Amino acid sequence: MHPKISNLLMAMVSYDRGDARRIHHFIKVHDFAAAIAQGEHLSDEETFIVESAAIVHDIGIHLSEQRYGDTSGEHQQQLGPGEARQLLQQVGGYTDEQIERICFLVAHHHTYDNVEGRDWQILLEADFLVNAYEDQMSVEAVRRFAGHVFKTATGRQLLADMLAL
Repeated sequence: MHPKISNLLMAMVSYDRGDARRIHHFIKVHDFAAAIAQGEHLSDEETFIVESAAIVHDIGIHLSEQRYGDTSGEHQQQLGPGEARQLLQQVGGYTDEQIERICFLVAHHHTYDNVEGRDWQILLEADFLVNAYEDQMSVEAVRRFAGHVFKTATGRQLLADMLAL
């Protein structure tokens, strides 16, 4: 693991302190994102961006609960980028361009239309792989969703193997 990714992961664990469920969630999303990125032969820079985004993708969830009493994807997308920016700056070692792209991905990790960039696509797929299991989605619901969202061969293979489709 890249040292900056490790530092960010530790900072995010601290940020989510006491919330083991969410910590486990983002670690699983990170691992799936890293696997898909490798399987799809992303550049080192693209992989670094998608791994970082996977770690902080749900960072807006606590603010959403505090302000709105919910964990809606829309609220997470609105509130997450500001929190992510602060954490990334605190951890250090990220360029302004990297921070902007990671915050963009946080702001769009529940947006499935007009996906631009392999990093965005991979984040969507990795998050869905974890959510499908954690939310105990039916096989039919997974098939419907995956048919519209999954684009990478690696993500499709992981989904098929994970759910024996």
